Order: sequence, then structure tokens, then C-alpha cells
Amino acid sequence: MNRTKQILSETFWQILEEMPYSKITVKEIVDRCHVNRNTFYYHYQDIPALAEATMQAWVEEIVEKHFSFGNPLDCLIPLVEGCTARKKAILHIYRSVHLEDFLNRVDKLALYVIRSYIDTAAAALPLRPEDKKLLIRFYKCMFVGIALEWLRTGMRYDLT
Repeated sequence: MNRTKQILSETFWQILEEMPYSKITVKEIVDRCHVNRNTFYYHYQDIPALAEATMQAWVEEIVEKHFSFGNPLDCLIPLVEGCTARKKAILHIYRSVHLEDFLNRVDKLALYVIRSYIDTAAAALPLRPEDKKLLIRFYKCMFVGIALEWLRTGMRYDLT
């Protein structure tokens, strides 16, 4: 991620800790970053594109740092810890966007984490492609269900 995108992303997280996602404006972001609107639009089409790229980069960083063969929890625990550390921001996103949009984003992120793990783990196993797809779908659905229940309850219990 280049420096400007990193600054926009970090600023987005900061603002998201303070206000609901639906209230965030491009003006608020660029004013805090001390860049002009054109700079924002050069990198992102709109705030949802910034949000998706920010979340994707965050998950990729967790996977890169914590992924290890044999234990998917090595990725999931830091992800849960990161959500807990950014609790206000995560709940602002959850409560501010259309549920279907949010579900699509969570589904994509969960699929990325689970597929990365299964692809690596299955490389050493004699799995048929259809069995591998089934495993990915099963664990992704389980992960998404647990995550949604946790968010629905306001992240009030410890997942780790």
C-alpha cells in the first residue's frame, strides 16, 4: 500500500472510531489528511471502496503475519483481537451499512481467510477438488455465523 493510501486508510479508521460509517464524508477524511479531494478520488471511487480496501488490507496483514500451517486459529485470534481493539469502528460499520452489503463484505473476507488456510493445508492432503470446496464453504459459513452473532450482541463476549 502506498503512503497516501495508508494515510487515507489510517484516517478512515480514526474517524470510524468517532462516528458512524454513514456519517463519514470525503471532506472529513481529506481535511484530516491534509490532502485535496482529487487525491482521494485518484485512489478510491468512494468511501465504500476505501472501506473495502482498508478492511481487505487489514485482513491480508493479519493473514501474512499470523498464518501458519496446521492451525487456522493463528489467523482468527488476531483478527478477533483486532476487531476488539477497534470495537467502536467495527460496530459503526456493522450498524451503519445495509445488512446485505455488510454480509457480502464479511463473507468475502471470511472466504479469503478460510480459502488461504485450506489451500495451504490441503496441499499436503489427498483431497478431491469438490471436497476442498465443501471444506472451504463449511468453515467460511461457520466463521461468518459466529462473527455475525458476536456483532449482533455488540461484541460483548470474548471469542478468544
